[in-house]
Amino acid sequence: MDRPTLAFLLAALAPGAFAASSTDLSVSGTITPRACTSVLSNGGVIDHGKMTSKDLQPSSPTRLDAAEMRFEVQCEGETFFTLTTVDNRAGTSAINPRHHGLGMTAEKEKLGSVAFSLFDPVADDKPVKVITSSNGGANWSASIYLGHEALTSFAALDGPNTPIALKTLNARLRAFTIIVPATDLTLLDEVPLDGQATLQLKYL
Repeated sequence: MDRPTLAFLLAALAPGAFAASSTDLSVSGTITPRACTSVLSNGGVIDHGKMTSKDLQPSSPTRLDAAEMRFEVQCEGETFFTLTTVDNRAGTSAINPRHHGLGMTAEKEKLGSVAFSLFDPVADDKPVKVITSSNGGANWSASIYLGHEALTSFAALDGPNTPIALKTLNARLRAFTIIVPATDLTLLDEVPLDGQATLQLKYL
């Protein structure tokens, strides 16, 4: 009797060798009766225009003028929600991994980073403060950060750092763009800044 046949017979005779097992699978979620919509002024587009290689610092990062737009949220009723982003150019942020990428040159050189922050938020006609959580909402602290590595929400100005339910929100969203040193880039042809992020609103 050869070994493959022997192995088959031993497996067939061993009690419980093919015993069945089961695992429960559950699906959960919540359907909220109130929906929110968010809007960015200027269609969410930031255009830094054309610049030449001489406009860039040769050996240190170049900070472009900060861009600003209005950010608004309208909910059908008072709603708890958080904000976060998806970096659609993930892996190309050259300055800080918490920021968003600007794409790459044809030679696969990272162009720089853009960071987003929220200022002067007003909710339901009252000033509020921006808070963020980097551990999924377990803990919150005051911060103006808006990005893909934390949840962003809003708290009462003189209250604890915990999210509050809002019906309307208005804030200034600022974008801070930084380009890597010119010596880090191969600039033989025009290179577009190609940053793109999706702003997500999620219900708590």
